[in-house]
Amino acid sequence: MSSDFTAARLNMVESQIRTADVTDLPLQDALRVVAREALVPAGKGYLAYADADVEYAPGRWLLRPREVGKLLQHLRPREGDKALAIAAPYAAAVLEKMGLQVTRLDGDDLAAVSGANYDVIICEGAVPRAPASWTKALAQGGRLGVIERDGPVGRAVIYVKAEDGVGRRAVFDATPPMLAGFPIERGFAF
Repeated sequence: MSSDFTAARLNMVESQIRTADVTDLPLQDALRVVAREALVPAGKGYLAYADADVEYAPGRWLLRPREVGKLLQHLRPREGDKALAIAAPYAAAVLEKMGLQVTRLDGDDLAAVSGANYDVIICEGAVPRAPASWTKALAQGGRLGVIERDGPVGRAVIYVKAEDGVGRRAVFDATPPMLAGFPIERGFAF
């Protein structure tokens, strides 16, 4: 069965990752070898490389391969960077394969970040808006990648910490499931 997963992994990179303009070669190399099937529940390995969000624990999902690939490329991870993976076991494994020092946050309170000065922070679930604790944990020049969603379609956004504050830019549309514990705050708008 492992050879079937190897072929599925290569097919994922060629048909879902590269076709989505993910051109970072070290990232592609890591995506070709990290076993997504090891991160899903027993008996669900066949879903690991599908163009789908796969639930790996109650209320937690792996992002679609295209979305995690694009998000990681926009974060520009490099060997030696310090990273935080929030509810992101696949992204954490890919970053580790690329030579980053990765801290994983996958407990009940995902807004409670331990540590600081992260060069890269990634979350594999959607939230209405990135908590301030996540942007505060960034190092100078650090990047946070998350999908913000308060309706049917979300936007993958990159936050960058600079000397004068934190900037934010949207990079692509995505629709992963919402993470529990991040309620949408409704307000009045015209």
